[in-house]
Amino acid sequence: MNSPLRFGESERAAAARLIELALAEDLAGASDLTCDALISPEDCAEVHVVARQPGVVAGLPIGDLVYERLDRVVGWVPEVKDGAFVQPGDVVARVSGPLAGLLTGERTVLNFLTHLSGIATQTREYVEAVRGTNAVILDTRKTLPGWRTLAKYAVWAGGGTNHRMGLYDGVLVKDNHIAAWSQQIGNSSLAEAVKQARESAPGRAVEIEVDTLEQLRDVLNGHPDIVLLDNMTTDQLREAVQIRDASAPGILLEASGGISLLTVRGVAATGVDRISIGALTHTVPNFDLGFDFHRAG
Repeated sequence: MNSPLRFGESERAAAARLIELALAEDLAGASDLTCDALISPEDCAEVHVVARQPGVVAGLPIGDLVYERLDRVVGWVPEVKDGAFVQPGDVVARVSGPLAGLLTGERTVLNFLTHLSGIATQTREYVEAVRGTNAVILDTRKTLPGWRTLAKYAVWAGGGTNHRMGLYDGVLVKDNHIAAWSQQIGNSSLAEAVKQARESAPGRAVEIEVDTLEQLRDVLNGHPDIVLLDNMTTDQLREAVQIRDASAPGILLEASGGISLLTVRGVAATGVDRISIGALTHTVPNFDLGFDFHRAG
């Protein structure tokens, strides 16, 4: 069960760094030439941020951070909470204040919200696809540089579960680690690799990747916390679950590799505990949101 969604200090700090970069790209330390030419500083308005499609909203606190940086007079009021499912026409936030400030920040705000809501919406689709099975949907480290904290927040908003944040907070022994390690010490036992990893990082979860059932049988003897079953067929996954249940039922099995919305239900039905999907964050259609003028001030 996921803990309550919270846009905390780490998310605020990540957003603040990206906002600075975004505004530097748009303004380059200068001003909005179009607003300078056409919009009076006295003009005010109210804008509604409106959903154009059904889906899950994420990133709403970022709107306030953008306008706080651009024009503190602008008011940003969310009408729903992150993680809410909205329908076309639903107002997700109201923005009011000086028109020039509203327009200058419009694209920056929408870039954040449409991307993060796209992640949340896609995640929800995967979560719904496996509903009724024991499998949970996880993200990966396949995120754009600088966006990982926010992308994983959006996965959480969509009902998914976060994998490790980075290399620093969890052990995941992959095929290239094994190839380099076994060549170095002349030992190819995956169980021994698990033992060495656990001794090196006490208290951390140890996960190890296998791509054959023979490797799975070997590694279960080392008692990792999680075994990643890479690019296996559903028949292989089903057999892997049987092998695990017979010899080490406490170890979690995670499927990964080429899983799509069309195939994820079949993967979950094999009995695996976890399904990690890079596409949650690296192949995401933007969620359609618009700035609709409600009234002039």
